[in-house]
Amino acid sequence: MSAGPVPLSVLDLVPISSGATARAALANTVDLARRAEEFGYHRYWIAEHHLAPGVAGSQPALVIALVAGATSRIRVGSGAVQLGHQTALSVVEQFGFVDALHPGRIDLGLGRSGHRKPPPNGAETPAPVAAPREARRVGTLLIPRPFNPAGLLDSPRFRLHQHLLHPPGATPRDYAAQVDDIRALLTGDYRSPEGLDAHAVPGEGADVQLWILGSSAGESARVAGERGLRFAANYHVSPGTVLETVAAYRSAFRPSADLGRPHVQVSADVVVAPDDRAARELAAGYGPWVRSIRAGGGARPFPAPGEVDDEPWTDEDRALVADRVDTQFVGSPERVAGLLRELRDATEADELLVTTITHDHRDRVRSYELLASAWAELGA
Repeated sequence: MSAGPVPLSVLDLVPISSGATARAALANTVDLARRAEEFGYHRYWIAEHHLAPGVAGSQPALVIALVAGATSRIRVGSGAVQLGHQTALSVVEQFGFVDALHPGRIDLGLGRSGHRKPPPNGAETPAPVAAPREARRVGTLLIPRPFNPAGLLDSPRFRLHQHLLHPPGATPRDYAAQVDDIRALLTGDYRSPEGLDAHAVPGEGADVQLWILGSSAGESARVAGERGLRFAANYHVSPGTVLETVAAYRSAFRPSADLGRPHVQVSADVVVAPDDRAARELAAGYGPWVRSIRAGGGARPFPAPGEVDDEPWTDEDRALVADRVDTQFVGSPERVAGLLRELRDATEADELLVTTITHDHRDRVRSYELLASAWAELGA
C-alpha cells in the first residue's frame, strides 16, 4: 500500500434510469465527470457493457473522448475494455486517438470479460487459487460466499452476446498474447511471428497508463503481475474473491520498467446520503437491478424509489443477489467512508474506485460530493 492518503476514483457504468434514455445517460455522464473533477476525484473510468437495457456504455473509447473533452485535469479511462471481441490493434488505435487529443490523461484498462478460450496448444494454465466457500469477515469487512456464475455463462443471453460480438469463424486469441501485443504496439516494438513490424497510427508512443482488471485469482491477476502492470480488483462485482484476487496478483508480480512494486486498486459499490435512512431509500432498487443481470436479461433501467415495492421477490431471488446487496456500502458520509477504509485496510489497496447508481442524477452527484468530503476529513 502506498504511503499517504489513498485516492478515490469514479467508475461510471453510464446507467439509464427507468423512464429515461441513453441520450440522457450520456449527458449525465459528462455532467458527473465535470463535478467529479471539482470534488477532487483522481480518475474517471467508463465500463463496457453490451445488450443491456439499463446501461449505455457500450463504446468506452467514445465516452472517454467525450469526458476528456469536458474536463481538464482528471484522468479518464476504461474499466475495462473487453478484449474478447476486439483486436490489439483496434484498441491501441482507439486509445491512441483519444491520447492524441488529451495527452497524458488517459488510462487503458483491459479485461477478459467476453473472452473465449483459444484452442488448446498443449500448454497448461495454472489453476486459480480457490476462494473460501463460506462468508467471513476481515475486521468488520464482509467477504461473502463467492457467487457461482456458471448458470449465467450458460444462459441463452450470454450465447447471444458471443454470437453478436464475435465475427463468425474468428479464432479466439490468447489473452496474455493480446496484452503483449497491445504493449508492443504502444511502444513501437511489435513484430509478427514472421518478423514483420507494424506501427499503429495513432497509438504508437501514446502516453496511456495500462491497467488489468480482474475478479478472480486466475489469468488476469497472473498476467498483470508477471508483466509488472497495475491491477484493479472488483469487490463491487465479485466481493467473495477479492482477497484471493489481490493476493494472486501480488504473488505473481515482477518489477517492470514502469512499476517497481505492485499497485492495486479495489472497487466498491456505494450510495451516500445525508443520513442512513435516506441512503437506503436511494439504494432500494439495487437488488432488483442486480437480479436482472444475474437472471441473464442484462441490467434493467435503474428503478425509482418505490417502483419495485410490488414486484415479486423470492428466497431464490434474495440468494441470487445476496453477495452484492450485502456488500454495497450504503449510508451517511461517515459510515460509507469508514467502510471504504475497512476495504482499503483489508486489501492494502493503493487506490479505491467507487461506483454509484441512483435513479435521480442529482442524488448520484450528491453522493459523490458527500463521499469526497467525508474521505478528505477522514484523511485515509
